[in-house]
Amino acid sequence: MKLLTILFLGVTFLLSSVDINNATAKEFTTLKGIGDKKANTIVEYRKTIQCFKSIDELRKVKGIGKATISKNKNNLSLGKCKKDNAK
Repeated sequence: MKLLTILFLGVTFLLSSVDINNATAKEFTTLKGIGDKKANTIVEYRKTIQCFKSIDELRKVKGIGKATISKNKNNLSLGKCKKDNAK
């Protein structure tokens, strides 16, 4: 049963899209090439700009380049900005 739960969670992370305007740092770490430090940098950057206007705007975050976006393009989405991010 425990193995099935782990497998289910793994598949869920693989199939889910990370909304760059609302994702938590933990959610960003599910992406290829994004560890804790880069994930926190993205969240902090988002707080300063309020929200991303395009997925390519992620390149403005230190440590995130074209290759990182390209590797993850199928797992990235641009959701509506929530008020919590605009503070």
